[in-house]
Amino acid sequence: MEKHNDPDIRFNKMAHQEMGLGQPVPVANTQTRGQWSSKLEFLLAVAGQIIGLGNVWRFPYLCYKNGGGVFFIPYVLFLFTCGIPLFLLETSLGQYTTQGSITCWRKICPLFEGLGYGGQVVVLYSSIYYIIILAWAFFYLFSSFSSELPWASCRNSWNTATCMEFDRRVVGYLNWTITGNATSPVREFWERRVLNLTDSVYKLGNIHWDLALCLLLSWIICYFCVWKGVKSTGKVVYFTATFPYVMLLVLLVRGLTLPGAIDGIKFYLYPDPARLADPQVWVDAGTQIFYSYAICIGCLTALGSYNKYDNNCYKDCVYLCLLNSGTSFVAGFSIFSVLGFMAYEQGTDIATVAESGPGLAFIAYPRAVAMMPVPQLWAILFFIMIILLGLDSEFVGLEALMTAISDMYPSFFLVGHRRKILLLIISVGSFFIGLVMVTEGGLYIFQLFDYYACSGMTLLLFAVLQSVCVSWVYGADRLYDNIEDMIGYRPLPLIKYCLKYITPVICTRLSILTTPSEDLPITKAQIKALLTKQSEQDRPLGDMEIPAWGHNLIDRDTLSLTHHPYRPGDKQVQPVTHSPKGPDLNNTNTFHCVTETV
Repeated sequence: MEKHNDPDIRFNKMAHQEMGLGQPVPVANTQTRGQWSSKLEFLLAVAGQIIGLGNVWRFPYLCYKNGGGVFFIPYVLFLFTCGIPLFLLETSLGQYTTQGSITCWRKICPLFEGLGYGGQVVVLYSSIYYIIILAWAFFYLFSSFSSELPWASCRNSWNTATCMEFDRRVVGYLNWTITGNATSPVREFWERRVLNLTDSVYKLGNIHWDLALCLLLSWIICYFCVWKGVKSTGKVVYFTATFPYVMLLVLLVRGLTLPGAIDGIKFYLYPDPARLADPQVWVDAGTQIFYSYAICIGCLTALGSYNKYDNNCYKDCVYLCLLNSGTSFVAGFSIFSVLGFMAYEQGTDIATVAESGPGLAFIAYPRAVAMMPVPQLWAILFFIMIILLGLDSEFVGLEALMTAISDMYPSFFLVGHRRKILLLIISVGSFFIGLVMVTEGGLYIFQLFDYYACSGMTLLLFAVLQSVCVSWVYGADRLYDNIEDMIGYRPLPLIKYCLKYITPVICTRLSILTTPSEDLPITKAQIKALLTKQSEQDRPLGDMEIPAWGHNLIDRDTLSLTHHPYRPGDKQVQPVTHSPKGPDLNNTNTFHCVTETV
């Protein structure tokens, strides 16, 4: 094949013509744009972007909930029919055009340039609210540097009279009566110390200045990770993308040595083939692929645009996708071994302690580490891992946004310190918007962003339009010619057929199954009514009136946004004069139980 036989698409081996708004750009500006210093920097940057909090707190829970080991059947199917094809499409598009997620569409199909704008709006909104999780994690990290973890006991100023510590060891020595309004110290720390939630979104209340300072720290770190473009981003990811694996390995080894760990792992992987007949299982598998692979929002296009022209993006995509899924699988062992230990310590079922989302990171896991020897150490390691997993996803997304804007007006932003000033303006503006989410009613605003900014419907729509545009308008064969021109051979034909036929059909079907039907609740009363109605329902992430983790954090009895289902540690216990053996842990009538909806 003769290389670059189409003069309209010879971007990389020619001086870039007609950049931005049609203004000619000198070659010097193109050089200022920069490249990755090595292939490893690209791999680590992409790994940092796609391997994030969802791998740790969402995938393991979905696997357990949707039939254990059989969940991998729909998951792997969606990986090879949607995940890898779209991943390759975006990465190769950026590498071939050397453009960000907006201007790349100008080169191949100007009619669909709106896809680039839409993706960057999602990135901007996601950056504003996603970093709030980092602020929470920093708050927990700093709180871990104490002689006693503040969520381990009820001897704190924010604890109420109904707070009570309870585990198997306590039952063995004392006599107890359980009352229905008891709360655990970890729940009260999250609810009363961290959030101090108001009644509705209309009552934002005061700013939590300790959380605001943690938010400011998060933005400062992100700014300096991105301020020199790929020169700084490429160096930071050597630490932020690798150190979480060290933490994950340490926590995995520690978890496997705890009593009850094997039961937790069995619970995680035990196969239930009958679950494959449930459409919800397939919806969960499909939405997990889209959320965990950062596809359809332009980040992969931006990162790929800094590659060398002859980089083997096809092989990189396959390796990175397998790494992402493998990390999710291994993370499940780390999480469920600890949850198995917590269930063992409390003398209860693992199903009652298993949670996903922030409910796992800020309630279940902190509660588990409080039961371990040297709990401060394990809490510090865990929250460092959470911070790093979220941090590189945050600043790599910010880098993608900066790339998109800079490539639209390269003659302006790629001169002097203008790019750094633009980054500062975006960071400061996002910080002030984020302050609304660290108020006493901030969690409601966080819900609104989480529901509308990066919903499943949005990503699925982008996926359909993107695959149709490239496969049918630009041409799948033409895309394969471009990839062959870069790497020297053509990818498997299956990927081309997936992009043309299978991916659009699957994404359309998923979007139908995840169509929202009701308004998002913004008061505690609305949330209670919603939970009562959906007590026996499971909905996909894109079809929830509140985020999936919101169900875990809402108390149906007290309207507390930190509910989790019945666990003995959550019940008020008081000494009694009868039954020297204490309550029967196997007798469900002994306790006031609350049904979980997730």
